[in-house]
Amino acid sequence: MDDDRPEADADGPWLTVIGIGDAGLASLTSEALDALDRAATIFGGERHLAMLGVSDAETILWGRPFSDGLEALLARAGTPTVVLATGDPMWFGIGATLARHVPPEDMRVFSAPSAFSLAAARLGWPLQDTACLTVHGRPVDQLSRHLFPGERLLVLSEDAGSPREIARLLTSRGFGQSRLVVMEHLGGEQERILAAGAAGYDLEDGADLNLVAIECVAGRAATPRPVVAGLPDDAFVHDGKMTKRTLRALAIAALEPMPGALLWDVGAGAGSIAVEWLRGAPRSRAIAIEPLAERCAMIAENASTLGVPELLIVEARAPEALAGLDRPDAVFIGGGLSDGVFDAAWQALKPGGRMVAHAVTLESEAILIDLHGRLGGELMRIAIDRAETVGPFRGFKPAMPVVHWHLTKPHPKPGQAG
Repeated sequence: MDDDRPEADADGPWLTVIGIGDAGLASLTSEALDALDRAATIFGGERHLAMLGVSDAETILWGRPFSDGLEALLARAGTPTVVLATGDPMWFGIGATLARHVPPEDMRVFSAPSAFSLAAARLGWPLQDTACLTVHGRPVDQLSRHLFPGERLLVLSEDAGSPREIARLLTSRGFGQSRLVVMEHLGGEQERILAAGAAGYDLEDGADLNLVAIECVAGRAATPRPVVAGLPDDAFVHDGKMTKRTLRALAIAALEPMPGALLWDVGAGAGSIAVEWLRGAPRSRAIAIEPLAERCAMIAENASTLGVPELLIVEARAPEALAGLDRPDAVFIGGGLSDGVFDAAWQALKPGGRMVAHAVTLESEAILIDLHGRLGGELMRIAIDRAETVGPFRGFKPAMPVVHWHLTKPHPKPGQAG
């Protein structure tokens, strides 16, 4: 690195993130242009760097993996550095990512109108009533959990093929009658807006830089799924080893899903607890731990179908599988409750976190009864009878009783380890 490179203002940020609209540098403010002039290093994508023309600054193309570019960026700390982005860098953009690594006092952001704002303006859609999503670097399957009759979605694409993939997903979920509007290069000279139905989508692939607007229309084959806990059991593929609907709703309520929180679903079976956790809490995370390969395949299918493909699946047996995982905010033990599993999970659980466990065998019941006696919490034995046909009549048929136990891990007293 050249030792004669300029230094950042000691009283100001060294990093500037500049959002650029499709009109290019001509749309930037004087402050943003000044930051570009003073920059020793400029990071950006190929399209962004091409806008610069001749520059005295060192230019670095963001490559893959992203971590390599991030390392190079952080190495410039203390010198005037610019990162070029598209639109609003803080909305599904690189600014939001960099904010996790750079203190706010070291970074300033100049935003251009986001593609969402421009699309809403073109369509006349109130932005506050519209779901703003992205499939850039993310599976298209995640859109499944946002498909509701009458819902309006704005989706940032990965590339020119994304609109076709989205149309295919909508059709497969029974939303083939939905209207898609593909909006390319919003705000620029090449702006183009095209419309088509999801079923029979016939638009040619166009520009990589595009956004898809969707007006969701549910057909007769559609099965919209609510985000509240307690989906029907037939919403999941399973082999019978699954927390059933009523007890699943109870377990999720006791786990208290919150935005950004992490769940461990230990002995996940079909993954129904982890799936419902992710569907109900924005930005949440979940890890499903399951030793059987065929059940891990079921978990992956359920996660994809129900719109949470981000579910992390660990094919291994607890407690050994728990070592090295991020510490959870909540733990559900629905299968494999045996000596060692609870202790490992309880030790990893963050103070204030929620522990929920279910037992159906006498052996696992005994473990929960002992834990309740030692740690407290709430212990319940739940028996459910369902009306079923008995010859020409109906009668109540009992299901196997389930013992449910939950408690909150106390915060350590001063001087104790967490």
